[in-house]
Amino acid sequence: MIQKAAFSLEHYLFDKVNINLDNYNNEEYQIKFDPSGKFNKEKKIFTLNFCFSAKCDDNENDFVTINCIGKFKFTDIDTLENIPPFFYRNSIAILFPFLRGFLSMVTIQANVPPILLPTMNLTSLEKPLSEKTTEE
Repeated sequence: MIQKAAFSLEHYLFDKVNINLDNYNNEEYQIKFDPSGKFNKEKKIFTLNFCFSAKCDDNENDFVTINCIGKFKFTDIDTLENIPPFFYRNSIAILFPFLRGFLSMVTIQANVPPILLPTMNLTSLEKPLSEKTTEE
């Protein structure tokens, strides 16, 4: 028997993008993720706000900041407490490839060497996202 998915990605967008190549030296860089969420129980919509930033080791200013908003629709969840723990890790993992591709595409179009993010294990973001999730 095929079981229907408990949630699906309805929509995503990059609402804030800042790339400053003056702060990028094509060397080692540090990345940071800042996820948060809001759950609308009436509509069964979870809005994930996923902010990504990166800065080079020798520079205190970010060379890239991208904010991604993803809207996920639940089929049977109507309270914040009923959201399964795996959702928090999986929702970020679903959006991350779009962010990776977007950053690569924008830098390629800028006629500079592309900034290529590796595939990453984002399970460590599950707890921060669940702690920064509110119900509206």
